[in-house]
Amino acid sequence: MTKVLAHVRSRAACAAVAEELDLGRRMRAHADAIKAEEVQSLTENRKVLAAVVEAALGALFLELGLDPIAPAIVDAFSFQIEFALTQSFDAKTELMELLGKDGKKASYQVLESEGPPHDRIFVCAVLVDGVQLGTGRGRTKKDAEQQAAREALAALAQ
Repeated sequence: MTKVLAHVRSRAACAAVAEELDLGRRMRAHADAIKAEEVQSLTENRKVLAAVVEAALGALFLELGLDPIAPAIVDAFSFQIEFALTQSFDAKTELMELLGKDGKKASYQVLESEGPPHDRIFVCAVLVDGVQLGTGRGRTKKDAEQQAAREALAALAQ
């Protein structure tokens, strides 16, 4: 259940729920026309949308308590809950556990970053005993590291 909870309350899960609810379009529909360009940029940013979902849930919890909002939360996050129950989504932890059985550790290294600070792409590598077992590319270091860990797991499975 810890892994399910970690996934469901992650930025990625909140952003996915925001996308399912079409939150960006809904926010733009109520935006001031003078700041349309800024609003457009913010409502397309997954971090912002995830933060809006988190803030809304927090405000609802503080105002109403858990019981009245729990069914709506479970419904909104049902896909994320199912995913967490059936899929391996944390490759870094899985790799760490696998390597730990042999007393080894993985280390991650940023190989490259490109793009402006607000829209950066990272390339990361995972090394085990100085040997690069995988590389990954993502919009965040964490995403790139997860992809590198998945690649390393695949390499170790062969």
